[in-house]
This record gives sequence, structure tokens and C-alpha cells, in this order.
Amino acid sequence: MKRAEIDITGIVQGVGFRPFIYNLAKTHSIRGWVLNNEKGVLIDAESEDGNLGCFIQDIPILAPALARIESLQVVPLEPIGHTSFEIRKSEEASDKFVLISPDAATCDQCLSELFSPENFRYHYPFINCTLCGPRFTIIKDIPYDRYKTTMAPFAMCQICQREYEDPANRRFHAQPNACPSCGPSLQLKDREGKEIQGDPIEKTLYLLKKGFIVAIKGLGGFHLACDAENNEAVSSLRSRKFREDKPFAVMCRDIVEVEQHCEVSDEEKKLLLGVERPIVILKRRKVSTIAHAIAPYQDTLGVMLPYSPLHHLLLKGPLKTLVMTSGNISDEPIAYKNEEALKRLSNIADYFLFHNREIHMRGDDSVTRIFEAKPYILRRSRGYIPFPIKLSFPLEMILACGGELKNTFCLTRGQYAFLSHHIGDLENLETVASFEKGIEHFKRLFYIEPKAVAYDLHPDYLSTKYALSIQHIPKIGVQHHHAHIVSAMVENGIGGNVIGVALDGTGFGLDGTIWGGEFIKADLRDFDRLAHLKKIPLPGGSMAIKEPWRMAMVYLSDAFGNKANRLRIDLTRRIDFEKWGILRKAIEKKINTPWTSSMGRLFDAISSLLSIRDEVHYEGQAAIELEMIANHEVKENYPFHIQKDERPMVIHLTEMIRGIVHDLMEGMSSSIISGKFHRTIACLIIETCETIRSNERLNRVVLSGGVFQNIFLLSLVTEGLRRSGFEVYTHHLVPPNDGGISLGQAVIGHTRLMQCA
Repeated sequence: MKRAEIDITGIVQGVGFRPFIYNLAKTHSIRGWVLNNEKGVLIDAESEDGNLGCFIQDIPILAPALARIESLQVVPLEPIGHTSFEIRKSEEASDKFVLISPDAATCDQCLSELFSPENFRYHYPFINCTLCGPRFTIIKDIPYDRYKTTMAPFAMCQICQREYEDPANRRFHAQPNACPSCGPSLQLKDREGKEIQGDPIEKTLYLLKKGFIVAIKGLGGFHLACDAENNEAVSSLRSRKFREDKPFAVMCRDIVEVEQHCEVSDEEKKLLLGVERPIVILKRRKVSTIAHAIAPYQDTLGVMLPYSPLHHLLLKGPLKTLVMTSGNISDEPIAYKNEEALKRLSNIADYFLFHNREIHMRGDDSVTRIFEAKPYILRRSRGYIPFPIKLSFPLEMILACGGELKNTFCLTRGQYAFLSHHIGDLENLETVASFEKGIEHFKRLFYIEPKAVAYDLHPDYLSTKYALSIQHIPKIGVQHHHAHIVSAMVENGIGGNVIGVALDGTGFGLDGTIWGGEFIKADLRDFDRLAHLKKIPLPGGSMAIKEPWRMAMVYLSDAFGNKANRLRIDLTRRIDFEKWGILRKAIEKKINTPWTSSMGRLFDAISSLLSIRDEVHYEGQAAIELEMIANHEVKENYPFHIQKDERPMVIHLTEMIRGIVHDLMEGMSSSIISGKFHRTIACLIIETCETIRSNERLNRVVLSGGVFQNIFLLSLVTEGLRRSGFEVYTHHLVPPNDGGISLGQAVIGHTRLMQCA
């Protein structure tokens, strides 16, 4: 006879872990008990030696899909003769900190019940259990009990209550547990707020099939939905949403339907089918019947599978693929309250499919793709939040406020970094209010009272102004690109000095200019700028981001001087030289013309030079479309020059610009030129890193920044660096764009706070 105490930490509460242990114990003839405590789950298990060993071995292998076991410690005990196995009442915790599960896609068992006519939850759009359903979006406070969620108004019927109290039932302590007689319900209304009689799902399917746009309330907010194969409906949605070109996401019925429209690798299939159910960027098939207006100028589609019972019901009808884009007008936060949605979206949606389960915390869909057989997260939100990033060392309680675009915040406690859901661009009051509400919610959920606040150095960022308004705690400014590199370092568990390559559009530099093509020597506290792209003027400031032709003319003028206007290329035939003349004078007089070393603006310039995009309608559009047309078979690159006697070194691109213009004048295709340009950028990154390695004796390279969302470039760079003998690290857990910098800010804030302590 053997007995052991088993202590398990991680996300093991609210995910069906105790019923799982109870049933596993029955399978292995284990006697004893299981309970929740302040650390996670504690088990006292007693049985024959072989049975106990198999029981312990099976725990991590068979654990519920939502569980995340971080540690499992076994301590032998003297046998005491337990006679049965039971689930005991949770221990009262002096420290109420506990990890919380993200929202999870509908499990197979619930799906089976959803479509079984004999089941009393047949076609019930809110079916769930401890293995699936809403979590983060409905929690108001901890402990995670029903009365502290938005399910509080729905008293369970006798059947649901019996399930809830039965340790052998998978709905044991499932806080959102409900059925048609006691739970939430649907309601379909028109844009005037008048209820549409009849079955809400059947009526919604009819309307979607007829080409109408329907706002559908989901787990974390509203989607705007229409038939993905109806060009007229998609174009109407794009027009009403004021979203000219930015791709819409689509939701397909099942993986078979996805494969009708996209190429799907084994890794992409696994990502699509995971409990997180993110949007996955996939290569579009030429035979796809999905409307081209969904992703104009793209050869990819953002695809997700149904993740709520309501989605499954909608896609079991005549429509196999729906547009499911965020329920907002461009640049606003996603709508998540019924009254708010009716007010904000009535000029877009024809009808509204509401439900009466409140959403406490909004949550956009996450966006991912696959790189080197691993998930590469571009937006980390629903399905991943609030699961923390586990660090290799403990941190003080720090609040990091992130940047301006793709904002997230981060709160730390011990070895956990709680990166927030996607907040959005902090450019209006609604988004700022969402940002502030999110911070307070995370502080309350995880019992965090920050000892310091970290922020971006840009003085005009609203996140920076918020940080500086906080009283009575230290405030730590963190340079944007240093935060990028440290975010990638800590998710990879590395410390010490590294070569950081941070490439993006905008980051406030220590010299007051706009950085973005940066090579730094970095550790978790400090950095040294070792190289950067040559600084050029940004005529008109932010307008140069919206109008890439301005950057193209700046680069042409830098390479050709006064001859730039007379070059026989398409760009000089298209632009308004009167307007350019005014901008030239503004540059000479230094009026609204900051200087920048931005790699993002270089991509914009080349996109305009190649007649791809003179104006953009969403962030990164010019660079994305430049990547889309690139010929991947090209082996040539353009010349460039690294001024190695400077400190920091300066990378000059005059020869590259002249080479591109020569190829344009010779009639070379934009596809070939784009391919050569991408290889040139990869070559200059590799050569710069080789020079730094020679000077600094560093061999680890960390890649971060929004430019590395470009998978073609990322592949060229990582392959080239490895061939040169470097250890290469990039992102997989947090976004390479500004959605990840709050993590880096928090860690840098901690290390500097400790330095001052």
C-alpha cells in the first residue's frame, strides 16, 4: 500500500480538474480526496503501488483541455487506510490569487448533445460544461463562482443544479451551466429595435442568405456577419463599415470547408481546431468561391472555425462560410453591450441577433499564423487571455502601459506576466476607457497592486499620459525598441546581452527622432544603439504614413538629388509636383518634418515606387501588399553600404534605390523587384549582425517589431542568420508588433526598479 500528497499548480480551477481527478481515481482504484487551495489543486491519494504510479502518470497526459499544469509535486506519506475517494470543500485561501481560464471553444461532448434531438439541450445556443464555454469574458470578480459572473441573474433549474453538484458529472461546478428552461436566450431585432418573431436562428439564417448584414453577439462582443460568397453583401459591409481594403475574417463550418478555400498544413489544422480557435492566416486557393472583396490585394485569408454553440448552429444551415468581422466602426473598440451595439452599429447592420447573457470584459478574436511549425501570434486576445506568460524569474508587481497602436497593458506578479487582451489603438475616448477599465479588472482579478508603472517614451501617447498621471509610485520610461527586444527575450527565457534587431514603423528615440530600423545591444535593463538605417525626413509627419508616395519621393531625392523629378518611372508621372514642391520647402525649413530611421517607412516607399500603394487605408497596408507580390524564387539582391566607422553604424540605401529605379526603367516586373528588395533587407540585417558579432562578441540575435509580421522576410532572415552561425530567437507567445511591448516594458521596469532599490 502506498500513499502520496500530490500538489498541482497552474490553471487547474474552473476547468473540470477536480471531476477529472475524481473519475481518474475511480478508474485506478485510488482512495483519498481532492480539493482546491490557494496554489491550485491538492490530492491525497492511496492505493496499491502500481495503481498509484499509473494514476500520477496519467494526470498530465489525460488532463482536461483547458487545464495548464505548471508543476506537479509528489510527496510520499504513510498510509492511513482511506476507504473511498471524495471531492472536499475548497480550503479558504489567505492569498486569494488564482489563475483563470480563457474562454474556450465548445467541446466535442457538448457538440454531440447540441445536435442530439433526444437531449434536452438540443439546439440550445448556450450549452457548456467545465471543458468549454465562457470564462474570462463573464467573470466580474474572484473567487470564480456563479454569483460573481454575468450568469448570476440565471438561477439554475433542478436538473442543472443536480449536474452542478454531482462530482461525477462534467458540469460539476461549471459556473455558466444552463439549459433552455433556466438560462440565457436569443432575440432577433431590426435596426429600429423591433423584435422579429419566430425562431431567431432560423430567421437569422434566412436574412444572411438573402444578403442582409446581421450583428451577432458572441463571447467577447459583436461580430458583423454576412454571406462570405455574396459579393454584393461583402461590398455593402465594407462600405458601411468605412473599411476600404483591410481584410475581413471568415468563419467556416468545419475543416473540410476551410480546405475548399485554403491550403492547410498539419500545423495550421491543429491551430484551427485548438480550444483557442483563433483566426489563422492561410494561403488562399485560386478556386475559392469566397468573395474577393473580403481580402482585396491579398493571397491569404483570415479563417477561423466556430467556437460557440451559436456559431455551430448558424453554420449547420445552408451557409458554409460567413464573414465574421469585429462589430465596430473602424478604429473604435468592439461593441459588447446590446444597447450600445444597437446605437453604434445601426448604420451598418440591418438586423441584430442579441442574447441576454452580459459580457463583462470585451475580447476580440485572436489572430495567428504558423512560422517554423509553431503558432506565431499577431493578436493575442480571446482564447489566450488571461493565461499569463510564465517567466524564468519573479517580478515585483509592475504595471506596463504599452504603446499607442495595437495596445495591450501588462501586470506582473511573481513569475507571471498577465498580458492583457487586445485593447486597440488608443486614439479615441472609447478605447482609452476600455484600457482603463481593463487595468482595474486585471488588478482586481489577480490581486495586483503595482509598485511601479512602466511606459513608452513618446510624450504624446495616451498610454504614457495615463502612466504619468498615476500618483505615489515610481514611473519608469522605457524606449520602444528596447521593449520589443526584451519581450522576445523573456518569452524565450533568455537573459544577458543579445543583438536585438527591432524593425517597425514608429518608436520614439532617445534623441527625439522617430526610430524604427534598429540594431541594439540589449539586456533586460539597458541597451546600446549599435546601428540603424540612415535617417530621412518624414514630410508632413503622420501624413507620410498615410501617403507612402511622400516617402518614395524622399528616398528618390536622397538618391538622385534634383534629378529625381525627371526620372522616367510611373511614380513621377502620378504625383502632384505642386504638392511635392510645398513638401520640399517644408523639409528645407524643418516644418512638421521629423527625422526617422524607420524600416516600416522604407517598405512604404518601395511599395509606392513599384506602383502598388500611394495611399493606405489601414496600418501596414503598403508593406503587406509589397510582400504579397514578391517573387520568392529570386536569388539576387541590391547593393547597400554600412558605414562601419560610425558609432552607431549607419546603413545607407542609396545604391539600392538606384538599382530599383534602374530595374523599373528596364521594365522588370514588380514581383521580381519586390523579391530582390526583400533579399536586400535580409542581407543587410545579416551583415550588420555579423559586424556587431565581430565587435561585441555576441552570437545571439533576437528579432522583434511589426516588420517581422512579414513571413517572407522573417524566413529569409532567420535562415540566413543560422547559416552564419547565430542563435536566433523570435516570438511565438506574444505578438512581434506593438501588442507585445508591454511585456518588455514590465520586465525592464522591474530590473530598473531593483537597481534603484
